[in-house]
Amino acid sequence: MYGMNISISKANIGSISNIQQVARDAWPVAFAEILTPQQIEYMMEMMYSKEALTKQIVELNHHFFIAKVDGSAVGYISIEHNINQSNKTKIHKIYLLPEYQSLGVGHALYKYAVAEAELNGDIAIYLNVNKYNKKAISFYRRVGFKVVKEEIIDIGNGFVMDDYVFEIDITQ
Repeated sequence: MYGMNISISKANIGSISNIQQVARDAWPVAFAEILTPQQIEYMMEMMYSKEALTKQIVELNHHFFIAKVDGSAVGYISIEHNINQSNKTKIHKIYLLPEYQSLGVGHALYKYAVAEAELNGDIAIYLNVNKYNKKAISFYRRVGFKVVKEEIIDIGNGFVMDDYVFEIDITQ
């Protein structure tokens, strides 16, 4: 992709520090104009502490994949197959270092998720995206996702996630 050597590999407990580093660098930029610093800090602890990531990988069956360029972690994706016996894969997380956005890395991670979903017999992929995350919304629309619903999720501590749910049929 664009002359870069992108590799994608399955993450494990030993990869948690790579995931955390990318999240620490990506989140403040991705959400600077959308969420308060307090909500970003709260969500980072809730979703990216070592304990939270270990639980996601070990107990919740979230599959993390790390994108590397020239051996350095630059992004990750987290997916869950056949969520709620729906024959759909959910993308829980997909983030890139800001300097690697719009260079094909996100598209490579997305295509990897599609291949994994197909291998697991799923027929669609869906995800939540903040209603005000214009850059992410533009990417999802570009690759063919459609809004199927809106939802507000109470995540505690007085914070909510105000999201669109996007979905794409991968059987076509």
